[in-house]
Amino acid sequence: MASSAVSRISNIRKHFNPLNPTSKGEKIIKISSEVSEALSYGKAVVALESTIISHGMPYPQNLETAREVEAIVRQNEAIPATIAILDGIPCVGLCSEELERLAILGRKARKTARRDIAHVVATRGNGATTVSATMFFASMVGIPVFVTGGIGGVHRHGESTMDISSDLTELGKTPVAVVSAGVKSILDIPRTLEYLETQGVCVAGYKTDEFPAFFSETSGCKAPCRVDSPEDCARLIDSNMNLELGSGILIAVPIPREHSPSGNKIESAIQKALKDAREHHVTGSAETPFLLTRVNELTGGTSLASNIALVKNNARVGAQIAVSLAHLRQNATKEEKELNVGSMWENFLVIPTLGTH
Repeated sequence: MASSAVSRISNIRKHFNPLNPTSKGEKIIKISSEVSEALSYGKAVVALESTIISHGMPYPQNLETAREVEAIVRQNEAIPATIAILDGIPCVGLCSEELERLAILGRKARKTARRDIAHVVATRGNGATTVSATMFFASMVGIPVFVTGGIGGVHRHGESTMDISSDLTELGKTPVAVVSAGVKSILDIPRTLEYLETQGVCVAGYKTDEFPAFFSETSGCKAPCRVDSPEDCARLIDSNMNLELGSGILIAVPIPREHSPSGNKIESAIQKALKDAREHHVTGSAETPFLLTRVNELTGGTSLASNIALVKNNARVGAQIAVSLAHLRQNATKEEKELNVGSMWENFLVIPTLGTH
């Protein structure tokens, strides 16, 4: 309990001065006042990525979807924190105008994974964060729950191409719980699960024993463990944090059954899209957007509608998990106070004074 209390106090300290100045007086990261206040008081916050806005769908549908997802998070009593880099400044929690700006930028915003962060910041560019970059910033400011559509993984034929998403290594070293609809079905799901095991990542199926395949509820792969409620998820995340395992958690939520199209139809479209990608020599970070767009074309828009539906469902579940986790940790704090554990960590709260000595 004491270690979790120290972690929370450390997090609160960050938000006394959320815009951390560099030696040149520039700002490293910008946190919206709403998100900063929520984190400081231990309220539920849900991180959201921005690549889905800039690269996932066209304007204005991308803006409408982003606002709807944020609204779902709020309806479930959590605070949304969409993350992006604007004019070289990492932003945690976008206002309405910033969301619209990113949506209009679309693919002009750089698709930003962890490896790209420094360059986008150094060049004062605009970056839409992928899973790995969003996890990095969420962890930096103390947001424990992150919602996305689906994570990246090991690409098909990855054993020869070594095309493995940085999402997987990020999950192995960043203690953030990622709520997703499993792994995109354009990827090699069994090898992705093997790689996550190697990285020491806890993978849990939400109300299911089978790992979902993004567009489909089933993948043929068994989920390593199962959780059946937001409270179960909260206890899992809290244990991971208290044990300081240092790795993330993947909570795989199946797409709502009414939005799950025929698995055979999707698989056929995936195979055709993969063939098209090879013929057009599409590789690397450009491959996933190409494949998802092509699959959407081949399925007459069915896959995009399913994508939006599962993201909204994940937002609902993720917000409920974040609220349960906040309640769990608040109750733990009350117990610590009753046990007078506070005296063990009072001296850890040191508020730095800016200026010369």
